[in-house]
Amino acid sequence: MEKYALEHQVTGEEIRQCRKRLGLSQEDFARFANVSKKTVERWEYSKTPISGPIVTLVNILREHPQIEEERKIPERKTRLRLSYMFRDELCTVIDVDERNRDVEVVNYTRHLLKRAFGKIEKPSYQQYEEFLESRCFPPTRDKMKLVLREYDIPFYDPMMIIERTEGRMAEDDFWIRVER
Repeated sequence: MEKYALEHQVTGEEIRQCRKRLGLSQEDFARFANVSKKTVERWEYSKTPISGPIVTLVNILREHPQIEEERKIPERKTRLRLSYMFRDELCTVIDVDERNRDVEVVNYTRHLLKRAFGKIEKPSYQQYEEFLESRCFPPTRDKMKLVLREYDIPFYDPMMIIERTEGRMAEDDFWIRVER
């Protein structure tokens, strides 16, 4: 007896229709499905049914096409972007306008403990600065000047520390990718 009510195959035409309904090029659909563009081309022109994880993805996208839009990373509008990661999972994108002290976030997880700012959807600049400090060793750390010298940082600055350490802490799997 089946354990899940899932289809086991889709046709190349069904994949093509799904991609077109989402308004995606083959290259963009390949990125979304985490496969190569050649794989999408092969699927779409195949005369035999296709099986595997793509079947489940196509069926989910038929029922919930908004998922593609929800997973899309917004175009970068600021000079500084931080990607808050848990292992290799993107949890939060943080765009920062340092001059105007403005912060915008997009969360890609519902798990509050994996979000950079937890339940806060619109953090203030002060909350952003507190977040940065939380991903660094404390400014009161014993022999801090030696640690700063080791990282070639002239003074305690959370952003400079994060750029050197990726905000990695010994006790967790979170880290920060900085794009300037």
